[in-house]
Amino acid sequence: MNRYTAPLADLRFALHDVLGADALYARLPGCEAASRDVIDAVLEEGAKFAEQVLAPINQSGDIEGCHFDASTHSVRTPKGFKEAFAQYVEAGWIGLTAKEQFGGQGLPETVGAALKEMIDAANLSWGNYPMLSHGAASALEHHGEDWQREVFLKPLVAGRWTGTMCLTEPHCGTDLGLLKTRAEPETDGSYRVSGTKIFITAGEHDFVDNILHLVLARLPDAPPGVKGISLFLVPKFKVARDGTVGERNAAVCGSIEHKMGIHGSVTCVMNFDGAQGWLIGAPHKGLMAMFTMMNTARLAVGLQGLGLSERAWQSALGYARERLQMRALSGAKFPDKPADPLIVHGDVRRMLLTQKALIEGGRLLGLYAYLNEDIRKHASDPAERERAEALVSFLTPIVKGLLTEAGIECTYDALQIFGGHGFIAENGMEQYARDARITTLYEGTTQIQANDLLGRKVLQLKGAGLKTFLAEIGAFCTQHAGNAALAEFIAPLGKAAQEWGALSVEIGQRAGGDVEEVGAAAYDYLFYSGYVALAYFWARAVVAADASAHADDFKQAKRLTARFYYARILPRTQAHLAAIRSGAATLMAMSDAQFG
Repeated sequence: MNRYTAPLADLRFALHDVLGADALYARLPGCEAASRDVIDAVLEEGAKFAEQVLAPINQSGDIEGCHFDASTHSVRTPKGFKEAFAQYVEAGWIGLTAKEQFGGQGLPETVGAALKEMIDAANLSWGNYPMLSHGAASALEHHGEDWQREVFLKPLVAGRWTGTMCLTEPHCGTDLGLLKTRAEPETDGSYRVSGTKIFITAGEHDFVDNILHLVLARLPDAPPGVKGISLFLVPKFKVARDGTVGERNAAVCGSIEHKMGIHGSVTCVMNFDGAQGWLIGAPHKGLMAMFTMMNTARLAVGLQGLGLSERAWQSALGYARERLQMRALSGAKFPDKPADPLIVHGDVRRMLLTQKALIEGGRLLGLYAYLNEDIRKHASDPAERERAEALVSFLTPIVKGLLTEAGIECTYDALQIFGGHGFIAENGMEQYARDARITTLYEGTTQIQANDLLGRKVLQLKGAGLKTFLAEIGAFCTQHAGNAALAEFIAPLGKAAQEWGALSVEIGQRAGGDVEEVGAAAYDYLFYSGYVALAYFWARAVVAADASAHADDFKQAKRLTARFYYARILPRTQAHLAAIRSGAATLMAMSDAQFG
């Protein structure tokens, strides 16, 4: 019941039939190697690794957790985790999307995203370790000096070292302007970094010998606030400019957190006591470099929500087909059995279809964002790159916010289908529900994503990405306006897109009179935006399925799921619309004292 089977058919459908990834890569400079055959081979081999290596140690890793030795400041990961990482590195997965000049295979980010979904579905805790290294590698590639790329980036890509992202301090979470970690310059060009960071994923473990911490800190002459933040690379073992590895650095794990979920993923308190570090990027410009990692991580965490949804849904579907309980309201569907299976009951079907609709639509949304990241990086046309950058920037908070919140909804529904058997550990449902909870919190809570989407991406940037995305939806609706077979999707989608644009203008006008309107509307605006975006991708899925060579059952399942989405989930936008239009007064009128 608790097995994982990679959704290869739907991944291929999403990449090839709906998004046309192979055709795109054939014309993108540097992506030509990502042919359909290559993509399919990556999917198939990645599925084997996820199913056969990672999935079997998911539940055992959750039960065992990580072990901290205070005397040596060391961490031992659950049984099988270290060996799985060695297999991952040996198979070349660690450098799948890294540039060839740094030792990678140079495949597009979207191919890596498809692999990542399977990894996260199979074993979310384990997947956190390579995810942090990927982000560190991205920061070094874009902001490091040549010698730093040679000395630090290549070992990351090779999987000999791993990376972390050190932002949060005990007194300072999202408001990074309050951070206190300091960096003092040394005569050899390095810095002495001192401070404490908390919630550091993969801060200490037994996978590799050296760990590279990317740490936000302040220089002695730093201006106050976020404008005074610099980024430093602080290795576990000191590394000279020529790559020579030296003695243990003064960067140690002080303790590990005891968490609600992701027990196999170590979360550390990291203490830096005059540790040797190297400046990454320009002084006082560390936030820009860190956001290279952060934005990469936000899309990646969206995929974590998607992967958990898929894993929980597979288990719930299997259980609903096997568990006998009562008869269907319309009469026995399996008269040869003492009762009908759960799947005949209307509300069980509601939960299963909700999961299916959010997962398959969310997969298209996430992969579309990654596809535009590839266009942004590789397109030869500056206008095409600019368009893709606007779309990625706009969609990132939607992918992160919506797909992780959907992960909570889907794992909840999956557990609910199991009933009491979902509440006990043996069936794995309660682990998925616990693991899903963190995805809405790290790399920026849902509220942070909502404020970023509405406050910055729509209002501050004057809706550049929104306008681009709405224009794409509008062109799609115009293209298919005369197709009677698509009328049930095209007309509501066109109406929703127009309403989305008008609502965005309306909120901006209201905010002109009261800035609190932005914060009051942001959460509902995020969900409103996400549900309209999924409606677009479901309409595209129906078009692609109809035009494909897939079996009739596959095509019909896509249409029926899209019909369910439009009838049962898209109307949620109207509740969010009503909440937005209720205004800031309903939230801000009560005084602090009146809360009780």
